[in-house]
Amino acid sequence: MLLRPDFRPADGAPSDTHGTEAAAQDRVAHLLAQAAVDEETGAADIVQSLQVLRDAGWMDDCGIDDPLRTSRRLQRVGAANLPVGRLWEGHINALYLVHVHGDARAVSSLRGLVRDGAVLGVWGADGAVPVCPSDDGATLVGQKVFASGLGAVSHAIITVSSGPQVRLGLIDVRDAARADPARWQMSGMISTRSGGFACDGIPTKDVVWIGEPGVYVTEPHFVGGVWRIAALQAGAAFGLLEAAAHDLRSRDRLAAPAQMARLSSVAIAGLAAAALVDRAALQAHPAAPDAAVRAPLVSAAARLATEECALDAIRATEQSIGLPHFADGSVTGRKARDLAVYLRQAARDALQSRVGDALFQTEGGIWAVV
Repeated sequence: MLLRPDFRPADGAPSDTHGTEAAAQDRVAHLLAQAAVDEETGAADIVQSLQVLRDAGWMDDCGIDDPLRTSRRLQRVGAANLPVGRLWEGHINALYLVHVHGDARAVSSLRGLVRDGAVLGVWGADGAVPVCPSDDGATLVGQKVFASGLGAVSHAIITVSSGPQVRLGLIDVRDAARADPARWQMSGMISTRSGGFACDGIPTKDVVWIGEPGVYVTEPHFVGGVWRIAALQAGAAFGLLEAAAHDLRSRDRLAAPAQMARLSSVAIAGLAAAALVDRAALQAHPAAPDAAVRAPLVSAAARLATEECALDAIRATEQSIGLPHFADGSVTGRKARDLAVYLRQAARDALQSRVGDALFQTEGGIWAVV
């Protein structure tokens, strides 16, 4: 078995899925969904939605205390407002990385920042000049691209150098002069305020280093952590299907057998994918049995499963709604655009190969993980 059925983190309690936690999820999802349209057009600031998460107490969640609860929260946020989910997942990831890799100074610095209202990110993609120390080691040089949350994220964990010597460093990213939001020319995830960020000249003495060189790519914390992305993908697919059903219902078209069959078949596949996400969240916990070996496999499989479900949800929505789906102001159109862009995470084919090798090229194969 991948995981004992009764496994839970040693310091965690069973998730409350019916009481106050469920009510909080409903309330947060409602507020985030209401804000999504104005955030995409620029009429509202996505920082306000991040404050909704802070008010709910979710900005302290790093996914360790109760992984199932974190998974469900990510799914609900992804369904309601995927751009907010993207920023929140980065915040969770940063909290987690400091928790598992940071020394006492790093943990203390992070706690103080979050207590004072910091929003965190994890920026890994390098620009034309990769971020690394200068020749004399006094400053950083290079740029980050696809940096989400410019102007909303206050501090980011960035990758410095590459290969076996890659390091994680926490830096202050509030200097607007370093940000280049014009570099995000995408049709979706517009309100994430993504773009380029220049690290040139940042003193290395101001960097809070997280762990030793190479810790970033250790498991179960690297590929093992992509279950969070999978949770957002699953939630976003559900949110798109719900929006499609609402549109069809409003035009008295939902009851048609073809419509119901098309949407329900994708939803059923989504339920299976979401269950795999929950399993991956538990398996990636540092205390889980064989986490370093099994978590990357289960998380990668969950990521691939939710991608396929999400692609099917986009196709089914287009077929069900028809041309109105592509009209300006279409809720399903906005959700589908955001989801299509978010699905294009890095190294998709590498994950597929890794899962395939584990299932078919290793002793035990499929039966070692079911």
